[in-house]
Amino acid sequence: MRNFRLKLTIYTLLGVLALSRSALAFNQDYLMPDYELERGDSMNLADIQRFLERKGTLGYQYFTDTDGITRTAAEIIWRVATGNRISPKFLLALMQREQSLVEDQLPTQGQFDWAMGYGVCDDCSTAETSVARFRGFGKQVSGAARQLREGYIPDILTNGKTSAGFGPGITKLVDGTPVTPANMATAILYTYTPHLHGNVNFASIWDRWFSKTHPDGTIVTADNRVFWFIQNSIRRRFASISALASRTDLDEVVPISSSDLEKYDEGKPIRFANYSLLRATDGGIFLLVDDARRPIISMKVFRTLGFNADELVDVTDEDLASYPEGEAITLESAYPQGGLLQDKISGGVYWVQDGVKYPIWSKEIMNINFGSHPITQISSEELTHYRTGEPIRFRDGTLVGAKGSPTVYVISNGERRPISSESVFNSYGWKWNNIVWTLDGAVNLHPLGEPVLLTGDLETATNP
Repeated sequence: MRNFRLKLTIYTLLGVLALSRSALAFNQDYLMPDYELERGDSMNLADIQRFLERKGTLGYQYFTDTDGITRTAAEIIWRVATGNRISPKFLLALMQREQSLVEDQLPTQGQFDWAMGYGVCDDCSTAETSVARFRGFGKQVSGAARQLREGYIPDILTNGKTSAGFGPGITKLVDGTPVTPANMATAILYTYTPHLHGNVNFASIWDRWFSKTHPDGTIVTADNRVFWFIQNSIRRRFASISALASRTDLDEVVPISSSDLEKYDEGKPIRFANYSLLRATDGGIFLLVDDARRPIISMKVFRTLGFNADELVDVTDEDLASYPEGEAITLESAYPQGGLLQDKISGGVYWVQDGVKYPIWSKEIMNINFGSHPITQISSEELTHYRTGEPIRFRDGTLVGAKGSPTVYVISNGERRPISSESVFNSYGWKWNNIVWTLDGAVNLHPLGEPVLLTGDLETATNP
């Protein structure tokens, strides 16, 4: 395409979807994250093949590649993506935007021949000799990727803008509307297609296919300064490092793009560390346990249960109102903050809270959930004074696997959700050294949930 402007092909259904997104959430200055653009390994060959087979018929097509060898569409896309260090996700979304080729069940030869709209200007004819030389699926995919790698990207890195004048922070009129690209990827997309409608479509496709929904229980950050807890598909900001540290190890925080983060509605912030002692304006004292404030009924109970007045945090009525009230703490509330008790004879360890002992089936569960808590050894007879509850499960957000099995799960809402592939694992920003390998029984305490997929609701993975 080089200095040509792209001839855009819009199909009716895609146009309706794009217009809907435009009306509701389209940010013309930010179309996709920069970090995704040059991830040539964001999908492997098997991922691309499975993706194409799920969407339409392109996964079953063969074409002559630029080197004269016949290859599948997936092989051509993967070869071009890895060779040029351009994301196959980007190429797939661009292909869908240009010709609806990925999702079309009955594509035409013309759609194959001009898959990326590469080399076709608004006023050009594909019959012209200067344009016809770009005809062919392999040439189209290769040409588009090379245009980015050899043209647009170095232009922006060297000059701050492309030959068309688009660059991060530079305002230009697009179809009469001022556009100021927020990043390189957005500037490149406007250079490739200098029309608002086409870029509404691209953003819609990208969001449908590749914007990730993190499992509940995940703690994320977009800038390593502000941290968020994903809960019930909303994001809750940690207002302090102590609040964050009471929920997770900092090494388990995963990165998220600003655009993906902004797709979550913002909920009430998490202001205080778990098990904080909060004192209201009227003098009432509450123990914060997870997301509930438990009233301590008297100072006698406060002192008898071993609480320390130096630990009290004065809070406003507004602070308290953000937490629902839980069960009151009385003299009968043995271990209201919880504690680890170990049977001296059997060695079994329990988490005891409010007079109930909860068995811990593996050392890994104990370390992940209660790593900083001391263990108190007591007799078997003393343990009988506590009712027995359900076994403790891994906390949400934990990556787990059974020893001897390759399957890795993320715990979310108490369920174990299988991670469908290595590409999915990497795309979510998880770290391999954070996987907790444990006993089969400890893993199977968690009901099997839906798999975590690479492309949201549009790719299906088989449960391992």
